[in-house]
Amino acid sequence: MNKNYYAVLMAGGVGSRFWPVSTSSNPKQFHDMLGTGKTLIQKTFDRLNKFIPTENILILTNEQYNDLVLEQLPMVTQNQVVLEPAMRNTAPCILYASLKIQKMNTNAVMIVAPSDHWIEDEEAFEKDVTACFKKCEEENALCTLGIQPTFPNTGFGYIEFEKGSDQNIKKVSQFREKPDYETAKEFLAQGNFLWNAGIFMWSVETIVEAFKKYQPNQYKLFGKGISCYNTSEERAFIQENYPKAENISIDYAILEQSKSIYTLPATFDWNDLGTWGALYDKLEKDENENAVVNADTLLENAKGNMILSPKGKVVVVDGLEDYIIVDKEEVLLIYPKDKQQDIKKVLTQVKEKFGDQFA
Repeated sequence: MNKNYYAVLMAGGVGSRFWPVSTSSNPKQFHDMLGTGKTLIQKTFDRLNKFIPTENILILTNEQYNDLVLEQLPMVTQNQVVLEPAMRNTAPCILYASLKIQKMNTNAVMIVAPSDHWIEDEEAFEKDVTACFKKCEEENALCTLGIQPTFPNTGFGYIEFEKGSDQNIKKVSQFREKPDYETAKEFLAQGNFLWNAGIFMWSVETIVEAFKKYQPNQYKLFGKGISCYNTSEERAFIQENYPKAENISIDYAILEQSKSIYTLPATFDWNDLGTWGALYDKLEKDENENAVVNADTLLENAKGNMILSPKGKVVVVDGLEDYIIVDKEEVLLIYPKDKQQDIKKVLTQVKEKFGDQFA
């Protein structure tokens, strides 16, 4: 295995659209959403661990999830869990992790990847990532994996690449915000647009230089701690200084400003598992298009439903079509699939009426 390969797993999100399974105390990346016997973070770790040494994989997460990470990834040491003492979006935590890695290995190339995505063809994933690693080793490139759009999705940002390139890895002309439906249709018709999956690759040298150039204040703040990183003094430095960091995404901070961004259209199937509907799409269905995770079901006149319960629970459904049915300890959700985008609002209402303990 290549000792210069590193990974940063982003595992700090709450995934509130997957309520009531995903809660602020136990978010979706720590659940077996697909009923495979492994949680999403375990699956992501295994996928990267095929070509990245175990000790070179860092987990970026919120302080409150530290124990969950160590419990679910027993091969990881406490030093590999990079804890954010405050929520400051993706740029500060990526800079922090990059400086830690640079101190370990100045020749490192790294991937930054979400911990809760679904990727089936792991060999194709490895091939795509290592192709980008190679480019990043050879030149000062910031690479991203783009996903071939299958429909005009308004829930993703898009990557526009320069037309006319025969290369597999294409120069990015610009990143585009989440579009409305008509704009998304135009993007697809043009043929040089990809979904932005938030999977990035670069050498530590290139990303740190980019921060120096485009985010000098962020670099100055975290640069002061270089002597502390990977030592017993790191924790105190981060506790004091991390909350001072600007709340900004890596897209705004670096990618939209840099002139050396490239994208590789991914050769693997991908799903961000962002909603119950996205999960439903990826699960096997019965003859009536019901997708079931863990439950033992007795279904009559039930069609197109997404059903999830604790293992061994008997769930009886009659006369429901296209519903999300989720049974979890103190909460039972029975909700129309076509209103799934409103689950965040429902969660707010539940908090107001019944308290934070259900959220």
